[in-house]
Amino acid sequence: MTNISKLLCLGICLCAVACGNPAQKTSDAEFVDSVAEALANGGQINLDQMQWTREPAACEIKGDTISITTTPHTDLWQRTYYHFRNDNAPVLQMKTREKFFSFVVRTDFTQSHQRFDQCGIVMYLDSENWLKGSVEFENEKFQHLGSVATNNGWSDWATTAISADVKTMWYRLSRREDDFCIECSTDGCKFSQMRVCHMYAATDEISFGIYACSPEESSFTAVFTDMAITECAWKAHDGQQPDEE
Repeated sequence: MTNISKLLCLGICLCAVACGNPAQKTSDAEFVDSVAEALANGGQINLDQMQWTREPAACEIKGDTISITTTPHTDLWQRTYYHFRNDNAPVLQMKTREKFFSFVVRTDFTQSHQRFDQCGIVMYLDSENWLKGSVEFENEKFQHLGSVATNNGWSDWATTAISADVKTMWYRLSRREDDFCIECSTDGCKFSQMRVCHMYAATDEISFGIYACSPEESSFTAVFTDMAITECAWKAHDGQQPDEE
């Protein structure tokens, strides 16, 4: 890592919250809405506004490219099936109170090589309320494209097997109030739905961004590029009308 890259990375890390704790909500006077600012700037994200919730083994920021090197035995999971609670993956996020928007990012996980090595998109509110989408390495034949929604301390994992030859993936996270949609794409143009879910804790201000981790005895470098904010690409439902309450 060059000295300039180290300084850039340190600049973001110095803005981080204490290791292991979620980002705290800021006062109205201090709050800078990253989504509102990006939409006013043609979708371009100000990386200086992103904050770490737990720092990685190493990171490098060059232009619009962020490289994160994972630490072994880092993960996000809460209780379900495995009966353990893992909450130590490095997460780099921005804040918003905007209720309708989409966030797009391209991930490159060419270096992943050990079971469960992963990187992707995330909305981390606190240890018991978060949402992520990623590709997890399994073996030389296949890997898991999937998403996890964790509400009130219980994780829900949905996956599908894809070829181990896939080394890059685009994601799009869309918000419509406290409902969310994760989509994926191999080319950044045509996106396919992975998950639609409700997040109980996402009532107002949220934090979202990128993450990478290695749950087993492994480390790899994940590369994130082409991050952008757009108007909400997940349009309102145009079929059956809502029930009257």
